[in-house]
Amino acid sequence: MKRLEVIDTNVAVAANGRETHVGSPCALRCIDALTGARSSAIVLHDGLGHIFDEYRRYLSPTGQPGTGDAFFKWLWDNQANPEHCRRVPITLRPGQERDFEEIPRDPDLLRLDPSDRAFLATALAAGAGSVVVNATDSHWRQVREAANRHGITVENLCPEHMSSGG
Repeated sequence: MKRLEVIDTNVAVAANGRETHVGSPCALRCIDALTGARSSAIVLHDGLGHIFDEYRRYLSPTGQPGTGDAFFKWLWDNQANPEHCRRVPITLRPGQERDFEEIPRDPDLLRLDPSDRAFLATALAAGAGSVVVNATDSHWRQVREAANRHGITVENLCPEHMSSGG
């Protein structure tokens, strides 16, 4: 059975080599993660389009010039292919732009940066066992235990590039 993955934008950006503070070992782990997702995971994206909008801000839909851009093009091309991708319905809380019904009112989860909440909501809506793949965002480190309590694994590819703060 394929693993269900939500991939934070910073993984693709780091794979492109655009993160100036990310060294080669981290970039290579991100490239491996994206390559692995394409071959052995089902990549999750939200039905509201928040994840695609986020990718579009930082990645090229032409698939060039980097590995992260190629991943975005692959995801776009395969978004309706159930062998590779799954669109997961999520629901905005009334009157909110970045808060979702799928995120429990767990104070530890609410520490997550609002820009990352669509990734978490998508993983939670997909169900227990889903994985959020992160490269460099320390907010995911801060919510990792809370996410685990709700059945979600946070995989931090480059912990050496995360500060202990937010």
